[in-house]
Amino acid sequence: MSQTDLAERVGVTRQTIYAIEKNKFTPSVVLAFKIARTLKVDINYLFTLEEKDD
Repeated sequence: MSQTDLAERVGVTRQTIYAIEKNKFTPSVVLAFKIARTLKVDINYLFTLEEKDD
């Protein structure tokens, strides 16, 4: 599926999908679930919290 297709299905722009992929934008919880549902994968597969060392 292209970025454009995914964006249309979840109601955002292609640029938003690109920014999420490049870790330049963190989606809302609602958008994250929409993306996971659209791609038919578990949300944890797509989005994980990386812990930083202090």
